[in-house]
Amino acid sequence: MNAKYSIVIPAYNEQESIPLFIEAVTPIMQNLNEEYEVIFVNDGSRDNTLNVLKNFANKDRHIKYVSFARNFGQQAAIFCGLAHSSGDAVIIMDVDLQDPVEVIPLMIEKWKDGYEIVHGKRTKRNGENFFKKFTSAMYLKFLQSISGLKIPKNVGEFKLLDRKVVDVINAMPEHERFLRGLTSWVGFKQTEVEFERKARKAGETKYTLKKMLKYAGNGIVSYSTWPLTLAMKSGLLFGFLSVACFITFIVLACCKIFLPLTAWLFPTVALFFSWMLIITGFNNIYLRRTYEETRNRPRYIISETKNFEKN
Repeated sequence: MNAKYSIVIPAYNEQESIPLFIEAVTPIMQNLNEEYEVIFVNDGSRDNTLNVLKNFANKDRHIKYVSFARNFGQQAAIFCGLAHSSGDAVIIMDVDLQDPVEVIPLMIEKWKDGYEIVHGKRTKRNGENFFKKFTSAMYLKFLQSISGLKIPKNVGEFKLLDRKVVDVINAMPEHERFLRGLTSWVGFKQTEVEFERKARKAGETKYTLKKMLKYAGNGIVSYSTWPLTLAMKSGLLFGFLSVACFITFIVLACCKIFLPLTAWLFPTVALFFSWMLIITGFNNIYLRRTYEETRNRPRYIISETKNFEKN
């Protein structure tokens, strides 16, 4: 079966990594003896990333790029790459070579066997500290428990998607997207290919704690109504604590141990206002999401592209 493959790579300030990635991936794709395209999405980089991409795209029409007007985030870059891809199978991966290009032919073999989503599963994660590994594992367990999604363990954005899966994802109207959640939610026939995640070849990670927290919050709000139920659960808990506090004070009074009025007033008022703040806070999260969806702004703004044929 002659097929076309698309590789989608989000890039933010990756001027050192791009040449190394292209040097590594080009012979892999050429050895397949099938059509391919390598799509970089420049996510508003502030370094020389765009010029590096221009130089490679001018020399090789397999190298394509989309450049954002500013930084819109990794997920926006990934979904922009999916929207611009034309391959029968699309591979999403990082540019830093932590996702080894040698795994691509193994993913394609699984795809040719009939699998429509092939996840890259990390057996070892070099270059990542204990805090990141631990919090990632805890977050996955938490997300699965509140959403019902069956997200594979030790799986990130490195995966292969069949064209029909890409078309389904591209047709989804929501603005705030979470790739790991979407690929679990859509179903289709899925499998995994194991690999050892390498340390970075060049540059530094751009995935800061702030971005990780935003990504985690997006996954929770997008695929679970748990925060809405939390308000009710918190109200019941605070009500129970308040009643227990009053019973305790009454028992103490019966034992002729009298407490000042503030002892009765303070826990009641504190618990009441805490309950109200939690409810208001989570309601605001969903109101903000509704606001983001209804104003219908574009997910990203493209400033320029290269080597994409006009349809």
